[in-house]
Amino acid sequence: MPAITRRSFLSAGSGIALAVLSGARAEAGVAGAAADGPSRPRIHTRDEWDAVAPKSKAVVLDTPPDRIVIHHTATANTTDLSLDAAYRLSRAIQRYHMRHNRWADIGEQFTVSRGGHIMEGRNRTLPAIARGGNVMGAQAAGHNRHTLGIETEGTYTAELPPPAQLASLTTLLAWLCSTYRLDPEVAIIGHRDLNKTACPGDRLYAYLPELREGVARKLGRRRPPEDEPPDGEPPDPDEPDDAPDDR
Repeated sequence: MPAITRRSFLSAGSGIALAVLSGARAEAGVAGAAADGPSRPRIHTRDEWDAVAPKSKAVVLDTPPDRIVIHHTATANTTDLSLDAAYRLSRAIQRYHMRHNRWADIGEQFTVSRGGHIMEGRNRTLPAIARGGNVMGAQAAGHNRHTLGIETEGTYTAELPPPAQLASLTTLLAWLCSTYRLDPEVAIIGHRDLNKTACPGDRLYAYLPELREGVARKLGRRRPPEDEPPDGEPPDPDEPDDAPDDR
């Protein structure tokens, strides 16, 4: 475990393809989603938050994820809810992952700031989703080939994220579950469900049933597809050792 924790470090200072569904209209960036599913929320791209170029391009997987992993950043619960603060957060996470962890890029696919701003994370994330695939992140050791990770800014051991952040997280999850045809009751999990960690914090982890319910409501409580992926997936022996840092 690294001596410098993520919290101490951060506290210091393509267009997307259009989906064509039976000749009907499809909104830009919502490729792969059900025709009547939630539209893609406002997602701030890597170009917008001024991401640096990755050391190498992310691996694009043709298979969709079967689990969406909720993390917290274990950083201060800032009262700065601005978009500029969200952009600074993404840049800080990317610096830490690339310099301290020596990863090729930021590890997770999305970050949701305390102000409710959604940022694209790992490179090639949005184009991969538009094609119905996924990029291999570095956010759940041993499970990066079948999961998608969302960082929730803050520390949620004793308190919940603010309402705007929970609302954006719910909206993002509903879009992803619709796009990938996932049952939120099965697909939405906490980081600690896969790895030995306190992430995403006791309070946020205890809230996950309500979060799944909120996503299900946005989806109209649709039943999961019959070809839903099986529970879990064994680690890939060729997967790089990219375990997340101490949170």
